[in-house]
Amino acid sequence: MKKIFSFLSFLKLQYLENSIMSAQFFPRLSQNYIEILEDDEYYDITIEVGKDPNVKIFRAHMIILCYRSPFLRRTLASNKKNNDNGLSHIKFTNISPEIFQIILK
Repeated sequence: MKKIFSFLSFLKLQYLENSIMSAQFFPRLSQNYIEILEDDEYYDITIEVGKDPNVKIFRAHMIILCYRSPFLRRTLASNKKNNDNGLSHIKFTNISPEIFQIILK
């Protein structure tokens, strides 16, 4: 009986430790994601959004865009075929910069 009680106590302790780690991990992961979105150094795509005079160029990371949006995955896949492995650039004139900023976050 003592062994079962010890094992259950161990499981509860493991659960508490995992819960504490998750509570610390996910907020940090979210903060890292925001930092990646705001990073101006390691981006691999520019996205021109809007119509004159309301145009903004966003810098982003293709891998993140591909996993966050099936539409962007298809768009980037077709754009990649036409690219020579340099910095990619796409345009979306049918969406405002303000709305695209919300979509990115």
